Amino acid sequence: MEAAARLSMRARPASSPNPGVAALLVRDNCVVARGWTQSGGRPHAEADLFDQLEGSAKGAAFYVTLEPCAHESQRGPACAEVIAEARPARVIIGQQDPDPRTAGKGIARLKRAGIAVDVLDDAASAKSLAGYLTRRNLGRPYVTLKLAVSLDGCIALADGTSRWITGEAARAHVHTQRARNDAILVGGGTWRADKPRLDVRLPGLEARSPKRVLLTRGVAPDGVSVINQPEQIAALDGVQYLYVEGGGETAASFLREDLVDELHIYRAPILIGEGRPGIGDLGITDLPGAHGRWHLSQRGQLGSDEFTAYLRTRN
Repeated sequence: MEAAARLSMRARPASSPNPGVAALLVRDNCVVARGWTQSGGRPHAEADLFDQLEGSAKGAAFYVTLEPCAHESQRGPACAEVIAEARPARVIIGQQDPDPRTAGKGIARLKRAGIAVDVLDDAASAKSLAGYLTRRNLGRPYVTLKLAVSLDGCIALADGTSRWITGEAARAHVHTQRARNDAILVGGGTWRADKPRLDVRLPGLEARSPKRVLLTRGVAPDGVSVINQPEQIAALDGVQYLYVEGGGETAASFLREDLVDELHIYRAPILIGEGRPGIGDLGITDLPGAHGRWHLSQRGQLGSDEFTAYLRTRN
């Protein structure tokens, strides 16, 4: 299932508005076919797998990160029905689908066909489906907040100069993260001061540039969506994954409203001193209450810069 979850990353974010799902067919401990949700949401991962399969699925184990859909549409048949007709011996599902059109119905269809079904509540599958599950369960996109800071937590000099805090390797990594998100957001101050392009400038990935969103009370520039409050991200159409790049007050506004699900921190080995802080006032008056909210999920070195990722701890 972890292998299927990793495979599903190929679907993100091109599968939007559908979730990025992946499936593996395993026989005698060998993967004999695989699939993931294709661009625009079709074909689904299950259908993509069967398009690649040479031979029969009978007697094999079918791994899929999300419960197969149980509803037919004009764009294709229900995946649960397709799998039932293929007759694998067993279907292992990473996460049950919260969509009421499917929730439990896909599992029931497979069981009626005499297929053994295991639902794992798998953490890797949940992480791979974070945008979809957050949309379904919380009504908003999954939010990643990115900060590029000095050792002493500054994002710019006192006069606002911020190019460049981090090195080329870290900046290239940021562009890969942009390519994995449906939309990218900055605040009005950053937009006016830096005039950022907010695109993907890696060879071969230019077409994966996300939608651009501005947090401001001003007028929307051409080709840019505007929201006035962080909570309005819920109304961003077709956005499952939102990448927030700053500045400090924008970062603080999202953190104050508890809208950040993942923190990406790029820390450069420099000291600035009296610079602009990476995060504005959060209104925290109780240190014990600040603990236990974040846990480390990833750490690595990008040239001379350190990258750390933290996930929001939610009950």
